[in-house]
Amino acid sequence: MSSTDTIEATPNPEATAPEQAEHAHTHEHSHEHHHGPSLNPECTREVEVEVPADEVSKAFRTVTRRYQKQARIPGFRAGKVPESLIRKRFADGLRQDVVESVLPTHFRAAIDKAGFRPISQPQVTDLQLEDGQPLKFKAVFEILPEISVAGYQDLRVPKPDTELTDAELNAELDRVRDSRSTMEPVTEDRALADGDWAQITFRGEFKTEGEPAEAALQQPVTGDDVMIEVGGQNTLPAFNEALRGSKPGQELKFEVSYPEDFGERRLAGKTVSYDVEVKAIKNKVQPDLTDEFAKELGEYEGIEDFKQKLKDHLANDKKHRLEGETRDKIVEALIAKYQFPVPESLVQQQVDARLDRGLRALAQQGMRTEDMRKLDFDRLRGAQRDSALNEVKGSLLLDRIADEEKIEVADAEVDRELELLSLQMREPLETLRKRLTDDGGIARIREQIRREKTGSLLYAKLAS
Repeated sequence: MSSTDTIEATPNPEATAPEQAEHAHTHEHSHEHHHGPSLNPECTREVEVEVPADEVSKAFRTVTRRYQKQARIPGFRAGKVPESLIRKRFADGLRQDVVESVLPTHFRAAIDKAGFRPISQPQVTDLQLEDGQPLKFKAVFEILPEISVAGYQDLRVPKPDTELTDAELNAELDRVRDSRSTMEPVTEDRALADGDWAQITFRGEFKTEGEPAEAALQQPVTGDDVMIEVGGQNTLPAFNEALRGSKPGQELKFEVSYPEDFGERRLAGKTVSYDVEVKAIKNKVQPDLTDEFAKELGEYEGIEDFKQKLKDHLANDKKHRLEGETRDKIVEALIAKYQFPVPESLVQQQVDARLDRGLRALAQQGMRTEDMRKLDFDRLRGAQRDSALNEVKGSLLLDRIADEEKIEVADAEVDRELELLSLQMREPLETLRKRLTDDGGIARIREQIRREKTGSLLYAKLAS
């Protein structure tokens, strides 16, 4: 996990305990047990709460009067429905509303008294509710573990060499030239040789020994006027051997056995029989690195200006990439060094976030919603768990080290991040700020910035 990553939707214990208490009312029936998401026993705490009988009775009367005012029952005028009928007909709703009106305050008082800071949604169990009797319930939730990071300053990871080499710059210049190259026909009468580009049209039939029916089901592999570099590092050996020495107008027949790990899954591990027609021989002509070429690429004064700006960009990109990889290694070393229980609720939140990103990516690639519904989500969740667990552990360790290092995030830093997001999302700044404030996004942004600053500090101290 990159030190710049953050646990997505990680609750802020100080801010969310009261809000969670508002929802700790999932039961309507006496002695009913709720089995919510599994929790890590080492991070789980429980409080028992009792609400005085007179407060319960008062809540019943208040809720019942509200129902009397709102109820519309044939045969009775608005606001004149008898209390006994209200209590009989709307029993479940009354009980739920009573719980909602009295439970949160007493839950908050109980966790404050015990000194707990819940980070998960409380699971309410053993709820006992009768008018005129004390309301009793238990609430189970997870808290953050105590994490010792003693000795983290002694960790060391190799510091990367982020200096851009001439070879790296020249390779990128070659890629830029290659992207602007042209294919020029070879007019002399000669055969294809290494370094030439063959313009070919081909048709390939899958070979399946002893199973012609299966082969018939495979669509042929075809291409028109495809350019292939003879002897090129990305050209299959079978194509090189067949094309080398051939001339335009020739028709070739040969087979290609694709390796099991071939990049195109349709061809991986298959044997294809090809009919190929050589159409032409061409040379790739790359442009010279001139001032005119640089100006074609953008607003550059000349080729030296372009080279310098390309070099600066590549150097910055390499530095950012290698330092990020090193920060990842620091976090991995921290995870390996420190063992502590991890709240399962945070792990499952991270699994949710990873799955959400994956499904969005599939949707962008064109997967239909009905096909997504057929996915084995239990298997997908299981496959994500180990990575999610390490991401949570890494973030908790960064948070703990941030406490040790007294790292703070200024409002101006959050404002700068919001301004960037506003530009990227094309959403008015104040609209974005209000939306993120309402859904807890501001707290998560502040948390992410703090972890990024912690990761940078650790890089400066531990990379050598």
